[in-house]
Amino acid sequence: MSTDPGHADGVPALGSAVRTTGAVTLVSRLGGLARDVIVVRIFGDTAIGSAFAAAFAIPNTFRRLFGEGALSAAFLPQYAQAQRHDPEVAARFAGLVVAALGLATAALTIAAEVVLLLVLLLGPHSVDRSLSLRLIMVMLPFMPLICMAAILGGMLQVHGRFGPAASGPIVLNAFIIAVGAWHLALGTFATEPTAYLLGAATVLSGVTQAGWFALLLRAHLRRPRLTPDAVHRARVTLRRFVPVALGLGTLQLNGFVDMLIAMWPIWVGPRLLGRAYPLDEASNVILASAQKLYQFPLGVFGIAVAAAVFPMLARAADEPHRFEQILRRGLRLSLFIGLPASLGLVLVRHDVTLALFGGGSTGFSPEGVDRAAAVVLGFAPAVWAYSLNHVFTRAFYARGDTATPVYVAIAAVGLNVALNLTLIWPLREAGLAWSTAASAMAQTAALAWLCARRLRVAPLDWATARAVARIAAASLLMGVAVWGVGRALQQANLSLSPWWGALVRLAAMTGVGGVSYLAFARLLGAPELAWMLARSVARNGAATP
Repeated sequence: MSTDPGHADGVPALGSAVRTTGAVTLVSRLGGLARDVIVVRIFGDTAIGSAFAAAFAIPNTFRRLFGEGALSAAFLPQYAQAQRHDPEVAARFAGLVVAALGLATAALTIAAEVVLLLVLLLGPHSVDRSLSLRLIMVMLPFMPLICMAAILGGMLQVHGRFGPAASGPIVLNAFIIAVGAWHLALGTFATEPTAYLLGAATVLSGVTQAGWFALLLRAHLRRPRLTPDAVHRARVTLRRFVPVALGLGTLQLNGFVDMLIAMWPIWVGPRLLGRAYPLDEASNVILASAQKLYQFPLGVFGIAVAAAVFPMLARAADEPHRFEQILRRGLRLSLFIGLPASLGLVLVRHDVTLALFGGGSTGFSPEGVDRAAAVVLGFAPAVWAYSLNHVFTRAFYARGDTATPVYVAIAAVGLNVALNLTLIWPLREAGLAWSTAASAMAQTAALAWLCARRLRVAPLDWATARAVARIAAASLLMGVAVWGVGRALQQANLSLSPWWGALVRLAAMTGVGGVSYLAFARLLGAPELAWMLARSVARNGAATP
């Protein structure tokens, strides 16, 4: 039996799977960044910008929660096991879960639409509030569509098709970019019809994703039939979904709570308990735009590692030594990108915010850019923690422990809410970011401790500790180089506009950061880069080109 964590049962090596998933996710995240830039350029830091960001976030939370974790995590072990023993049972089981999930989420969507309609008709009137609620109603049908696309994406992963499974967001980006670019070309900024059309494009992208994934899996899907084995597996999956969603969805739940707090001035009013509220109508769009910047490295690599490592952990659940090896390798790969991403984002926060969202006659005002940069500074220090939490949580689920991550997640959300309500008063929307980062780091520490205590798996051995030290040293050296380049360019006093100056500094600092980090990592003998580049790992553990 192989002891190498990079290869199992004919499935590509962990590094290869991460590379495939990461490459496709990189394309989707670049498209997502372009999408967000276009939306910000259309709406700016205005009330309609905040309303659109909230309406997009509500169904999109389900995309992040399901497509990047919870539903696949609850479904994948059962489906993989059924596929290994009886493909026909697996096909019936998958069809049953997809049908049940579709019906449940469609019913939930209809109920939410009715409630929102009643609130619009009977509640207090406000132009911004009414627009926000109507936009939510337009985009809610995206939820059941993306739920079905997510579970189909989990099936694609089981069949080794990591690329197509990660490509769903590319479709979403394409629809919104096309509509948004058309309105930019026409010069129609911050109008209600534009917001509604972008919402409709979001829903159409969900139809396309679900249909495309179903087409790719047509050989592995059957009409639902209530066979005993299929029903049993469906019940286990749906019963586990809620705890899995809570465990894996802490970051999404924290973001959702942040959005509710940021939308208070639009949904409720400018005061709280008789006091002037510290946030305003622009807070939510500023917060949402800053979130995209820390989610970029997390989505490209952190989620890719977790998505690639989970099937391997599930297959090795009964092999303690192999399970431990796979977990440690996943943690090291997450840190290899997460630590330098955290430090780099701190250093370029103002330049990246100005270059993407400010400058010129569209986008954020100068004050909005400064506020968004302050939010990025709050989120950035914990990019590595967001990544590790996904890997740790999947380790528990691979062993069938859905309860432990739930308890930790509930505690993390509670900590986040308490910090939110404390820090928004001195720090405004940046307080929401610092709260999220602090709760994520606390969650990482708790999951690591409980991993050793309850799973009897030590995530940190001597080799892993040395690897963390190497990664930290390479990140620190990279940070010094990036800071030096940025400082030199600022002192050079180039005859450029603020936007061009930010763009030049961002390009130089990013380029120097990437090259220097890889050079320092290689110099210090970090093997993680070689893992990423290896196509596969042979049974004897030797990497093959």
